[in-house]
Amino acid sequence: MSALLQAVPEHGVFLAPINPEKVTTIVETFDLACQRYAQRPAFTSLGCTLSYADLELLSRQFAAYLQHDLGLVPGDRVAVQLPNLVQYPVVVFGAMRAGLVIVNTNPLYTAREIEHQLRDSGAKALVVLANMASVAARVIDNTAVQQVIVTEVADLHKPLKRTLINGVVRHVKKQVPEYKIAGALSFRQALQRGKSLTLRPHSPTHTDLAALQYTGGTTGVAKGAMLSHGNLVANALQVEAHLGHWLAEKDELFIGPLPLYHIYAFTLHCMVLLSRGAHSVLIPNPRDMSAFVKELRRWPFSGFAGLNTLFVALCRDSGFRQLDFSRLKFTASGGMALTREAARQWQEITGCEILEGYGLTETSPAVTFNQPDCLRLGCVGRAVPLTELRICDEMDGELAQGLTGELQVRGPQVMAGYWQRPAETAQVLTDDGWLRTGDIALIHDDGQVQIVDRKKDMVVVSGFNVYPNEIEDLVCTMPGVRECAAIGVADPRTGEAVKLFVVADDAALSPESIRAFCRSAMTAYKVPRYIDFCDDLPKSNVGKVLRRALKAQEQTP
Repeated sequence: MSALLQAVPEHGVFLAPINPEKVTTIVETFDLACQRYAQRPAFTSLGCTLSYADLELLSRQFAAYLQHDLGLVPGDRVAVQLPNLVQYPVVVFGAMRAGLVIVNTNPLYTAREIEHQLRDSGAKALVVLANMASVAARVIDNTAVQQVIVTEVADLHKPLKRTLINGVVRHVKKQVPEYKIAGALSFRQALQRGKSLTLRPHSPTHTDLAALQYTGGTTGVAKGAMLSHGNLVANALQVEAHLGHWLAEKDELFIGPLPLYHIYAFTLHCMVLLSRGAHSVLIPNPRDMSAFVKELRRWPFSGFAGLNTLFVALCRDSGFRQLDFSRLKFTASGGMALTREAARQWQEITGCEILEGYGLTETSPAVTFNQPDCLRLGCVGRAVPLTELRICDEMDGELAQGLTGELQVRGPQVMAGYWQRPAETAQVLTDDGWLRTGDIALIHDDGQVQIVDRKKDMVVVSGFNVYPNEIEDLVCTMPGVRECAAIGVADPRTGEAVKLFVVADDAALSPESIRAFCRSAMTAYKVPRYIDFCDDLPKSNVGKVLRRALKAQEQTP
């Protein structure tokens, strides 16, 4: 694909002549790619490679199973809780071919977080890695999930290797805790059943919902951003039009260490690169640096998608510095701010500049991206095609060129709204389709966008959004805690870290006891790294805790 959509009526925008094939849905994108690049490798993970033909066959089998055995109908939701394994694209494209809506779910979620997402989305099926199934097992009965499909790490490997790897993971490394889920089916059984069934082709429209991508948005309550087929296809085509000149068809090998359940990696690997016949090498656990570098050594990679903390960690690794970077020509950065020092070190070691972009879950995600011929450090590039930007004051009034204010975005990639949350949707979407990003920005005369600060109190830890309200609400349930407030502070390893200020009634409370309490109910990256005890918290005259005062206090030498 080398063009944009014909039209997106709900935005009143015509996506100019960069879509001669009139592709408007993810299913059409997928079908075209599998026809054109059938024998080429599509995805690799842990030594298992699926060609585009393999991907088409396996996703068809899985789609047929979902339609016939489970009786799911178009519009039903399927939650996918998988790390970067080759099973992920099989499941996602299979579900979409059956007309279903994907609910991407973080494999690191605690039982409380999983339960909220499953209940809120109304997912009828869950596909989960066996390593995480014990957590899901604790809450399944409280949700609408009717069928759980469990996959093991090496389920798509050749038989001997599959048996060996799965056996080591389960019995030697002890990485699969015991679990009991009534009626759970293995992923391999689902594929086997699908072999004898016929897929009923489903042809969605560009306005049909494709994914519920959960995000905190402007508050700490996780909400499902409703991304349509048109949103995701449009954004893939926008990125391709913006950067496609530097991406050769059928010739790119991209390293994918960022999780595909995150919208940045999903759109890049499962949309943009797939549509060009690229080969994506997925890294299930980039925190295992030695295994990560060992995998990199195997591949003459031409592209790399990462974020600031990952670039910093790799540049510090002696094994990484010794790799052959002769083919590397494209490095993309997103998810969090790129520091100048990280960019400098990466270019010094690899010889490749980092192209930073900006986006949100609500924009599918790309809004702006730097380009190799006009890269400017400190800026996030120009808007991708057919994206309108404006800088506004608190009343949505557009500010003059050169002034700083809230960045607002309008374009075919902007979500329809938050799932079953009209009030929250109205807070971020104007009547004429502008999305209030909550980010403070400056647009330079040449169109380059500079993100100055965040309007919201969101904290970004290694590219993951963390919301103070969620942490405060949880910690305040802990015996002995009177009140607390969370903010983000600069951290050299993760970009930002959570700092918690606690007013305690129990002198026996300690930072470690509070962290342990948090770990029992939330994902590790949300757990406060720094905890201070204090006598009181700064408040406004109506009693609202003033986080900005705490931030100012931290910044005072």
